[in-house]
Amino acid sequence: MSNILLSERPHIGIFGDTNAGKSAIFNKILGQDMSIVSETRGTTTDPVIKVMELISFGAVALVDTAGLGDETALAQARESKTRQIFRRTTLALYIADISEFSESSYAGIKLEFEKNDIPHVLVFSKIDKVEDFQKFEEGYPNAEFVSVYDEQSVEKLKSRIVNELKKINTDNGKLLSDLLPPKSTVVLVVPIDSEAPKGRLILPQVQLIRECLDSNIKCVVVTLAELAEVLSELKRVDLVITDSQAFAEVEKIVSPDILLTSFSMLFARKKGDFSTLLSGAAGIDKLSHGDKILIAEGCSHNTSHEDIGTVKIPALLKKVTGKKLTFDIMQGHDFPGGVSEYALIIHCGGCMLTDAEMRSRIKLAIGADVPITNYGMAIAKLTGISERTIEVFK
Repeated sequence: MSNILLSERPHIGIFGDTNAGKSAIFNKILGQDMSIVSETRGTTTDPVIKVMELISFGAVALVDTAGLGDETALAQARESKTRQIFRRTTLALYIADISEFSESSYAGIKLEFEKNDIPHVLVFSKIDKVEDFQKFEEGYPNAEFVSVYDEQSVEKLKSRIVNELKKINTDNGKLLSDLLPPKSTVVLVVPIDSEAPKGRLILPQVQLIRECLDSNIKCVVVTLAELAEVLSELKRVDLVITDSQAFAEVEKIVSPDILLTSFSMLFARKKGDFSTLLSGAAGIDKLSHGDKILIAEGCSHNTSHEDIGTVKIPALLKKVTGKKLTFDIMQGHDFPGGVSEYALIIHCGGCMLTDAEMRSRIKLAIGADVPITNYGMAIAKLTGISERTIEVFK
């Protein structure tokens, strides 16, 4: 269970005002003392993420966050970190100290949860400090009431979390096995350049190979230099999957009767809104001189002269469109709260992001009326092979 990727686990975010008892509840759910618990306000600064298995549900990630409503000097930075977690959250727990409950604070955060399409549970904490909380039970019948000194109340909260997660579609979907029948044959084209990690494959390649093995699909892994020879040796090939940056070269080698797509296009379907990302590629045709484009990557890494996001895509865009364009590059969980300044957003496949975070980025772009696409779709558009690369999805 510990081998399940963080990006594949539903994220349970714990939010609330400072000193509401978030970290104490985080520790009780986890069964370990991972977060510092103190009467001093603002003890938690950066989010604390811990993976666990929630009995009767499965693998999840539990996230403790810095308190909202913090008035210290570091308040703005802390709240910014906390609100970044919104984008990754599958289910939110809003922890409220029952003796200091603010209806207005709860109403405000509830609106934010709704705006971000995050289901939530209101949890009243520290109930051992009050004699009677009947009025809260009557006013908030769907809330949970917890004391970290009462194991039964903690177990009840865990059961509630499980039930809420089961209502949410947390199935991350398939990459390939619902597109091809068992015993199909696929060829993966894996470029070996200065960007390739020494001695290992990158995550999208590993995940695809594993799904092929699990689904009784034959999988052959080759470099670009070996592709033509391997295709001539195989009796039948149903699909060729390539790294997007090699689309132009691979398309020339693979005969028209063989389906062709890319790793990032498969991830576009698994992680986000495929049709929105596909239609977003049309934004390339509308670019004008001076437009600003956001290149967004879900992971942070060193770059080289062969980097697809920071080098190859910008160069290809300038060459094909003939426009003078400027680019902002953002990596990891960094993503702007507003994107209206951009004419186009081009995103990686998102293999290191949760489904919730990828969908939130797409929703933000839609709300700002900014076209958003991904690496594979953008490169297919720029190389004139879009129709061929989406045939497998039809």
